[in-house]
Amino acid sequence: METALINHIRSLPGTEFIGDDAAVIGDRIITVDMLTEGVDFILADVDPQWIGRKALAVNLSDIAAVGGVPRWIFMAAAFPKNGVPDGALDSTALELAQQLLTGMKPLMDRHNLILAGGDTNTWDGGLVIAITLIGSITERGVFRRSGGKAGDRILVTGKLGGSILRHQFFFEPRIDEALYLNNHYKIHSAIDISDGLTLDLHRLAAESRLGATLYETAIPIAEDAVTLSQQSGCSPLDHALSDGEDFELLFSLAPQEAKKLLLHQPLQPSGVTLYDIGELTTGTGLRMVTAEGSTQPLTPKGFEH
Repeated sequence: METALINHIRSLPGTEFIGDDAAVIGDRIITVDMLTEGVDFILADVDPQWIGRKALAVNLSDIAAVGGVPRWIFMAAAFPKNGVPDGALDSTALELAQQLLTGMKPLMDRHNLILAGGDTNTWDGGLVIAITLIGSITERGVFRRSGGKAGDRILVTGKLGGSILRHQFFFEPRIDEALYLNNHYKIHSAIDISDGLTLDLHRLAAESRLGATLYETAIPIAEDAVTLSQQSGCSPLDHALSDGEDFELLFSLAPQEAKKLLLHQPLQPSGVTLYDIGELTTGTGLRMVTAEGSTQPLTPKGFEH
């Protein structure tokens, strides 16, 4: 639905849709994400603190995707009613709200975030939490999806796939890594991998009016993707290409810049290894160079909202 809605908004006269992970307005960056029970988590199966952490972390990942500095949080949440009057928070809902905030607190402290406001309500459905995060740009400007150039190397900040097993709640938003890259390298385009490598790469390439080629043997596959493949019947590569919720930074830059970056691996002291997985190309669409050396069309797959 999300893609169709974006296309509709873009078709409306007098509207402007910014096709990036966060909107840049003046010197501010604004992003919002919503998590819903039954889609993004099962409340009965996970610690509420994990949900609070994830709700904040996905927004931080959007700020990282444009190379900005996070500043202020606004949180809105709808809690299960549990038989109390409309709009009132009973003790169970209040405890749940407190647990969400406890889960958010370590990331708030690490990135010096201020909880500036929000809203709460109750209803007959499950837990819904939406966070709006406001950040600021640096003197180096921001990353955009639309800045890719033909011939750019495509890099990613970590291994991919199998996030449903645990990573979706405990990933580290690449804020510090994005700021380092923004300060020391000329990044042409960037996006975070929220919905799947191929789907998000397709979005980046489309905004840059380019195509992209991936190399099968270069895709970094997470151990959880291997574990999940033993249960799902899909290959570890399939999981790495389309699972989503990896929240690694996917970006492009000139070949010489990429060569220097890969040689020095400056993010390794913080535990982050960079991988070169392909290149942006003229034309449109995605392709995969297989382990055998043949080139095949690659259909974008991932989570569609």
